[in-house]
Amino acid sequence: MTRRYFAIALCVVASTASADLSELRDLHLDVIPRTADETARIARVTAPTPDFTVAETFETNPGGAATVRARSDADAFSQASGNMSFEGELNFKVGNGLFRKLWVSSPSSTMASDGLGPLYNARSCQRCHLKDGRGHPPDGPEDSPVSMFLRISVPAASDSAMEEIEAFLDSIGDTTPRTRPDPVYGGQIQDFATAGHTAEGRMQIDYEEIEVALSGGENAMLRKPNYSLADPAYGAPHPEAMLSPRVAPQMIGLGLLEAIPVEDILSHADPDDADGDGISGRAQIVWSVEHEVPMLGRFGWKAGMATVKEQSASAFAGDIGISNPLFQAPSGDCTEAQEACIAGPHGDGDARRWEIDAEGLDLVSFYSRNLAVPARRDVDDPQVLRGKQVFYDTGCVACHTPKFVTHRLDNQPEQSFQLIWPYTDLLLHDMGPGLADNRPEGRASGHEWRTAPLWGTGLTEQVNGHSYFLHDGRARSRLEAILWHGGEAQAARDSVVGMPPEDRAALIRYLESL
Repeated sequence: MTRRYFAIALCVVASTASADLSELRDLHLDVIPRTADETARIARVTAPTPDFTVAETFETNPGGAATVRARSDADAFSQASGNMSFEGELNFKVGNGLFRKLWVSSPSSTMASDGLGPLYNARSCQRCHLKDGRGHPPDGPEDSPVSMFLRISVPAASDSAMEEIEAFLDSIGDTTPRTRPDPVYGGQIQDFATAGHTAEGRMQIDYEEIEVALSGGENAMLRKPNYSLADPAYGAPHPEAMLSPRVAPQMIGLGLLEAIPVEDILSHADPDDADGDGISGRAQIVWSVEHEVPMLGRFGWKAGMATVKEQSASAFAGDIGISNPLFQAPSGDCTEAQEACIAGPHGDGDARRWEIDAEGLDLVSFYSRNLAVPARRDVDDPQVLRGKQVFYDTGCVACHTPKFVTHRLDNQPEQSFQLIWPYTDLLLHDMGPGLADNRPEGRASGHEWRTAPLWGTGLTEQVNGHSYFLHDGRARSRLEAILWHGGEAQAARDSVVGMPPEDRAALIRYLESL
């Protein structure tokens, strides 16, 4: 049931002494090049609409032919691509079983499911990505933080182990401060442990309420979070440790995002704001463990992973402590300072070779690529159409790019040559001091975040029972999420504050329809 999947890599074709992003090229497997006629047609269909009196053609199908009917229950994000073959459906269902599987600690009589931890954040992928949707911060002291955790890193000089990517970043003039995992706690704080081991600590969140006055006599309340590590079990973290919270993002449409041509994403980048519109999107460049080349980062809140498979493998290792072909340490994120964790029993060494083998990882990756985007609702509603015009006129589309057309892919028919509507440019943007985590990641500074896709967000309450948004779930509504925008989005945010209340309501109604 394994398959060969295409990957998009960025390869340095010039000497690193003179390399820049214009000299990065696609490396594609199983891609059919576009013709000149197709390129012209794609430019026409992806151009921003000037007409807000009617819905656009195909706007109801944000995932192209892979779109599925919008269900009215909590399974709306858990459907397979609508254009999937019968064979693909079998792979999807097996991948779903592995995604939902509860892992147990070693040694165990359940050899196909052992290897948990010893330190971990969740026992399954589904425990973080609840119903394949969005995680949330703990709702009070009794609520579990299972769908949210803390990243941790420290400032660091150059590392010989990362020499190739650092040489490349240096060659393009990138000056983002380099970071490394904390020498004791690794790359993230694991708040659970198997028997005989001690969890690393627990995330503590303290909120401050901030009132924001809006036009028309309205107001909104924002909650400003402060994060700390409580009860650190392995001593104090590094004195310069940087903490950054993460809620699990929704899973829909990942394969379609992976299939967007690199050059189409880079065409939206404007790091020096050459057009003077105040928007300076930058491409994230990361080292791919899977392909061993620098690649365009697409996945994660700061676009720290290049491919769906690598994102899946990293989560197995960091979140669950499961070794795999890409991240092979059987003790997961444990560091050399955590000797008991390193020496603890694990599930490597049997017929699987790793705690999840190559076939299992491929099946989970296939499942993750093919979680379908639900159809849009109410696209012809007059208030939704007015909200769409407000969304465009306010400048939201400068980062939340509505449309792309994916590659033609021989071996990925579900994602091949689809007009999609993700509402993201997949680039890094400075979101200002209010949202800053002050923790660099790759090329992303402590103020920068990848533009979050908006497709499917209107179903968050239905799927997950909450309306928490942004990287740490601090926003309790779509309006609060907008009001946290700063930096490059400050002008758009201020427009929302000052616009007539009926336009603000229409904007929210439009977002609810996505």
